[in-house]
Amino acid sequence: MRFFIEVAYKGTRYSGFQVQENALTIQSEIEKAIALVQREPIGLTGSSRTDAGVHALQNYFHFDYDRELHPQLLYKINAILPGDIVVHRIIPMQEGAHSRFDAIAREYEYRLYTVKNPFLQETALFYPYTLDADALAETAAYIKEQTNFWAFSKTNTQVKNFRCTIHISEWIQRGEERIYHVQGNRFLRGMVRLLTATQLKVARGKLPMSQFKSFFTEEHKCGLSIAATGLYLISVQYPEKYFPR
Repeated sequence: MRFFIEVAYKGTRYSGFQVQENALTIQSEIEKAIALVQREPIGLTGSSRTDAGVHALQNYFHFDYDRELHPQLLYKINAILPGDIVVHRIIPMQEGAHSRFDAIAREYEYRLYTVKNPFLQETALFYPYTLDADALAETAAYIKEQTNFWAFSKTNTQVKNFRCTIHISEWIQRGEERIYHVQGNRFLRGMVRLLTATQLKVARGKLPMSQFKSFFTEEHKCGLSIAATGLYLISVQYPEKYFPR
């Protein structure tokens, strides 16, 4: 039987989402916790990979298991997991359900703060620069109209194409934080951080708007990125009525 696991985590201490040799990752911690409770190893498949230092309010794994799960599995794995990872749900799924391939949209935020705040230093990026709000609004609106994001993907990305449909692209203010909010059907490796960094360059007057727009039509990488500290995977979305009641 196939099960989905809904998780959230603060990514500061981790080398990313997916298992890596000799590295602390979200997947390795959850697999270790499940193995302690079920007393055998269970391999997980992730819905959305996040890089080192990236946080998630919602992400999913799935796994297959042909015996009964421990009746207190959710409680016990949360008791074992460190305080910066939580499992919210374990969901029995229909045959063939796939946490990665069945997702229809993903939503991200990149969070900045401009006034020094020790309580935000690991969960948002301190960015004490004057930014042109109109320029940010213009770049975000332009991104929403685009589909070719080759310039905003890491050079070693192995994908069949670089086309993405962006449903939401906007800058918002929430308390002390200035946030880039973006949702799309898919995202390339490093894409949100590259888009954020490039927009900020425009808003600081360091990059002309014309050059920003050229990244979507000409064959050259933007070459700008930003620290993982402020990046959040907000949600992974599936078709309506996808999850059993």
